[in-house]
Amino acid sequence: MSEERRMRVGVVGYGHIGKYLVDKILREGANHSMELAFVWNRRKENLEGKVEPHLQLHDLSDFHQWKADLIVEVAHPCVTLEYGDKFLSTAHFLVGSPTALADEATEVKLRECARLSGYTLYVPCGALWGAEDIFKMAQRGSLKGLKITMTKHPKSFRLEEPLAERNREAMSKRTVLYEGPVRTLCSLAPNNVNTMAAACMAAHTLGFDGVIGVLVSDPSIPDWHFVDIEVTGSTIEKTGQVFSVKTKRQNPAMPSSVTGSATFTSFWSSLLVCKGHGGRVYIC
Repeated sequence: MSEERRMRVGVVGYGHIGKYLVDKILREGANHSMELAFVWNRRKENLEGKVEPHLQLHDLSDFHQWKADLIVEVAHPCVTLEYGDKFLSTAHFLVGSPTALADEATEVKLRECARLSGYTLYVPCGALWGAEDIFKMAQRGSLKGLKITMTKHPKSFRLEEPLAERNREAMSKRTVLYEGPVRTLCSLAPNNVNTMAAACMAAHTLGFDGVIGVLVSDPSIPDWHFVDIEVTGSTIEKTGQVFSVKTKRQNPAMPSSVTGSATFTSFWSSLLVCKGHGGRVYIC
């Protein structure tokens, strides 16, 4: 892409993160050779008076007519399930709800679409710390284990049953809602565990079945989101020593908010990386 032409970005979803990205592109996009191509939202009325009419896409199936260079999904996993391959046939695609990739057929299909089209499937790190290092370990074959524990206030979760019922019971004490493979958890907490899904894509040798996710509901932290990451590497045969890394991310959050404050700027940073990296998956 020539430096003279601005990259056209289509934003799918106008919730908190979508609105944030749209406003950033309108205010600062020119500084990054970027402009807004379109905005789509399931509730069209939410765009009225906030997004100029000529930028509103009303029928998502018409996205190709807007000639976006990059499409950013920040709506719901169902969008990627239905449109992900179509997006990748004409543009780079930043999948902001990577829990959609827990559907194995969808992950395989999008990887293949990226390979054939030459466009890049971008997976934003979100609240994941050390994604690049995890990816490098997977590439070297030295990644042996990955466990991610996410702890939030009960009101910061948007869960499906049976986790929703367990979360309602957790209003009085700290409760482990789930511990196990991330693949199963993604369908039970699609709005809350995108960080874990991104980790599964980075740790591609372990994947959604090998990465362990732990979801904890804690009423004592109304304005924080905690993410603890435990990485296990290779063992030295002679000594039995095991390489390991542990990190703890403490993200300030508005009470009852699904998304921590630092995650907004993380999304913007990820978007700025999406300049085209060939037909592959790229963690950003």
